[in-house]
Amino acid sequence: MDFYVGVTDKCWFDFLRQEPREDVNFWKPLGGGKNFGAVPSGAPFLLKLKKPFHCIAGAGFFTNQIDLPIFTAWEMFGPRNGFGDYFDFAQAIRKYRAANGKPAEANPVISCLVLTAPLFFRQPDWIPAPESWGNSIVTGKVYNTSEAVGGQLWADVSATMLRYRQDSLTQELATTDSLVLESPGIYREALTKVRVGQGAFKAMVTQAYEKKCAISGEKTLPVLEAAHIQPFSQAGPNSLGNGLLLRSDLHRLFDRHYLTIDADDRTVHVSSRIREEFQNGKEYYQFDGKPLKVLPKLLADQPAKQYLQHHNGLFMP
Repeated sequence: MDFYVGVTDKCWFDFLRQEPREDVNFWKPLGGGKNFGAVPSGAPFLLKLKKPFHCIAGAGFFTNQIDLPIFTAWEMFGPRNGFGDYFDFAQAIRKYRAANGKPAEANPVISCLVLTAPLFFRQPDWIPAPESWGNSIVTGKVYNTSEAVGGQLWADVSATMLRYRQDSLTQELATTDSLVLESPGIYREALTKVRVGQGAFKAMVTQAYEKKCAISGEKTLPVLEAAHIQPFSQAGPNSLGNGLLLRSDLHRLFDRHYLTIDADDRTVHVSSRIREEFQNGKEYYQFDGKPLKVLPKLLADQPAKQYLQHHNGLFMP
């Protein structure tokens, strides 16, 4: 099994360790570069503090990567970006970008690596980085459990994670036996066993729909929102099959059942109640009877029939 060890900023780490987090944004200040392909979704992602600490101080599970303007990243993750307010977050990114010779921008794009179910170890539990870790490693390195160094490191980290896990389901996931599997599907399966947080859900949905509204095709990112088909409050999971990326007004109409999406052919249905109750709705009736404009490329990521059926059952034509 491959896992990744990412070099971690101590200030980011210290802020996030103060309270439990369902997910965090391991951001990189220079967005728009190549995709993070070191490990697949669901793989363990270890957090290594820079020297002089030079230790593995925590771990999570890599969910996905998405490039976002910093304001959108703040809306999506808030303090889970590692800062208490947007001003400090933006200042830190601009400082990093200036140090790399990048021109000043009001809303620069950063690369967001979303980590689910993070754990931040107490200092007595920090694990020394491998002796072979070279000074030339700036951002991180991939290890494999079949190799001596990687196998020992993962054994140490997984044992520490097991001690920290309180929930029985995540304890099962944290054991070495449950993750040291070579099948490519193990990563996706592993991730489904960890509770995906709201930030990770929003990032996954935004990426899967290529930053476009499923109904209208709108591409203006600040007005796009990740919608649950079956509400989270009604046992709807934070999974791609239960998600849609919608323009904010369409999201509100969807949540209030003024519109729905057919479970069989995925056409949009708009209720006559908009016209009856508000004497308006021309903007929305143009979508009535039309198929979704945008769908995720992977069939497994597209809206699941059972969640659409749940929503259809509450729709009043």
